[in-house]
Amino acid sequence: ALEQVVKRKHDNQFIEIMTGGVMEFWSLDNPNAGRSRKYKTAIIDEAAFVKDLWTAWTQSIRPTLTDLKGDAWFLSTPKGKNDFYKLFMRGGAEPNWAAWKMPTSSNPFIDISEIWDAQKDLPELAFSQEYLAEFNDNVANPFGFQFIKQCTMPLSTEPPVCFGVDLAKSFDWTVIIGLDKFAQVCYFERFQRDWNITKQTVVQLPKAPIKVDSTGVGDPIVEDVQRLRPNVFGFKYTSHSKQQLMEGLQVAIQQRKIGFPEGIITNELESFEYESTRTGVRYNAPIGMHDDCVNALALAWAQYQERSHDFKYVFV
Repeated sequence: ALEQVVKRKHDNQFIEIMTGGVMEFWSLDNPNAGRSRKYKTAIIDEAAFVKDLWTAWTQSIRPTLTDLKGDAWFLSTPKGKNDFYKLFMRGGAEPNWAAWKMPTSSNPFIDISEIWDAQKDLPELAFSQEYLAEFNDNVANPFGFQFIKQCTMPLSTEPPVCFGVDLAKSFDWTVIIGLDKFAQVCYFERFQRDWNITKQTVVQLPKAPIKVDSTGVGDPIVEDVQRLRPNVFGFKYTSHSKQQLMEGLQVAIQQRKIGFPEGIITNELESFEYESTRTGVRYNAPIGMHDDCVNALALAWAQYQERSHDFKYVFV
């Protein structure tokens, strides 16, 4: 074997081989990993679990392969139909791309009885993902991809009868969603602005009831807005209240009582996840992703339900 030397430089490990080659190791927790370098080959391990893989590939990794006309390998167990799935689907469909899918049973070093035992213990979708390498709908998604698709429709041109507002926290976005009398999204705004402009934007919305996230820094914002216009209601997130809020939206989507346009809203709904804990169910976006649209939609639906006796659902 070739003599190898492992070195550390600026917290990044690399291996120098006596023939002159170098292997560098990066964590994709850093979105700028590898920038300004040039590589002959890039290997992304557990690619399906990389947050915002598409951005990392297009903005950081792909440019490093240009100088040497390099190639890239994406290795992973599937994790729903995320960015890894998007890249996988390019294999065979586009020039210079190829894709392979192999179940665990194709590994000659694994006892087949272990796979049979796992199949008995795991839910069907989890087994097909982990052992059969199948790209399934996200098994942790509370809404269901099929139901999300059924509720996807163009932005309504009807006037809003209520709003849901999720206020920005740190790197997040403020999202405003309005629903018309049929519970179809007719108003959608997503932005990052200072608090004064955010308050002005909310105050200037059409005169319909507004439910606003008043958790933490949102509390004084809601109080200021309430002084300037009526029908503004704060909603404080706790583990219990958020569970109830999301379960209400889940029922609305699965019963096709709400409609929303394709794009950022549907992307967030599809990536949204739940996790069972000893204190209940925790609902959040995966690490590094956003759920502001989901929260605003859930708030809007909760506000809509409080006045839904005035309307009938019309979906065909």
